[in-house]
Amino acid sequence: MKKQNIHSIYFLRIFAMLMVILVHVTGAYAYTLPSGTDAYEKYHFINRIIRIEAGIFIVITGMVFFYNYIKRPLTLSVLKNYYIKRVSYILIPYLVWAIIYELCSYWSGATTFNPKEVLVRIATGESYYQLHFIFLIVQFYLILPVFVYIAQKWTFFRKYMWVFGIAVEVGYSLLNTAFQLTTFTIFVDSLATFLLGAWLGVYYQDQQGKAFRKSNVVWMICTFGIGTITVLLSYYMYTARTLDLPDITYKLSNLTFMVVGSYTAFLVAEMLAKKFSQKYMDIVKNIAVYSFGFYLLHPLVLGVVSKIIPIEANMTFHFSIVTRYILVVLLCYIIIWAVHRYTPFANLVFGKLPKKAVFLYERKSSVVNR
Repeated sequence: MKKQNIHSIYFLRIFAMLMVILVHVTGAYAYTLPSGTDAYEKYHFINRIIRIEAGIFIVITGMVFFYNYIKRPLTLSVLKNYYIKRVSYILIPYLVWAIIYELCSYWSGATTFNPKEVLVRIATGESYYQLHFIFLIVQFYLILPVFVYIAQKWTFFRKYMWVFGIAVEVGYSLLNTAFQLTTFTIFVDSLATFLLGAWLGVYYQDQQGKAFRKSNVVWMICTFGIGTITVLLSYYMYTARTLDLPDITYKLSNLTFMVVGSYTAFLVAEMLAKKFSQKYMDIVKNIAVYSFGFYLLHPLVLGVVSKIIPIEANMTFHFSIVTRYILVVLLCYIIIWAVHRYTPFANLVFGKLPKKAVFLYERKSSVVNR
C-alpha cells in the first residue's frame, strides 16, 4: 500500500525558503542603518526572529526520511540506493555551487587562489555564507541511517527522540564551550530539531490530526514569545553588549525557539494543506520543489540585484528592501525554472527535480472523444 504524501512539507519548504532569503535581504540593515536607532533595532528584530527557517529546514530533513525509512529494513541495497541519491541530489549540487562561489570570490578579489585553502573551505562549507548549512545537512544525511536503525530497535528512543535531541545538543554545547571540541558547525549543534523532525515523521499520522486544535493558538503565542526573548538576548548580549550572561543562556533560549517554532510551523503547514484546494496545492508544490535551488542560488542573484537597487540610510531604505526581496524571489524562480525546462542537467545544479518543469500551474486539457 502506497504511503500518503505529506502535503504540509511543501508549505514548510516555502516557509523556510522565503524566510532564508528575507534574512539575507534584510541583513543590509547591519551595515547601512546607524546602530542603536529605532529602525536598526526593528530590522534586527525581523532579521533574527525569522531565523526559525534553520530549524524548519532541519525538521524537514528528519521528517521526510524517517517517514519513508522507519519501517524499511536497512539492507545493503536500500543503503546503497539511499547514498547514491544523496550524492546525486545533494552532494554534487553542493560541490557545483561551492566551486561557483569560489570562482566568484576569486574574480571579485575577495580571495586569492590557494588550492589548499579552497579545498578546506569546500570541505567545511565555508565557500560562501549560506553553504555552511548545506554542509550541515550533508552531515545529517551521512548519519541518518544510524538514527533510523536505533529508532527501529529501541522503542523508548523512538517515542522520545526530540527529548534525546535536546539533551545531547545541550550537553554538547556545554562541553564545546568548556573544551573547544570543534571550531566549525557539526550536526550535534542542531540535533534537537533534527530528531523533532524524525519524531514527526514516525508519528505523522497522529500529529497531523492536531492541526485544528484550539491549543494551537497557544503554540503560536509561545513561539512569538520565546522568539522575542531569543532576539532580545541576541541583541543585548552580542550586538549592544550591555547584558553579560553565559552563552548557554542564549543557546537554551534559541534551542527552545527552534523546537517550539518548528513544531508550530508544522501545525500551521498542516492547517494550510488541509484548507487548500487541489489547484492551489499544485501551485504550492511546483514552487516548493525549487526550494533547494533557491537556497543555493539566491546569494548570487541578491548580489546582482543589490548593484541594480542601491540602498541608503533614509526613507528609501524600506522600499529598497522590499523591492530587492521581491526581485530576488521572482528571479530565482524564473532562473531555476528555465534551467529545469531547457537544460538536461538541472538535477546536478539544483538537486532533485520533477521530470517536467511546470511554471506555477499546468492547465489540465480536456480530451473530447469523437
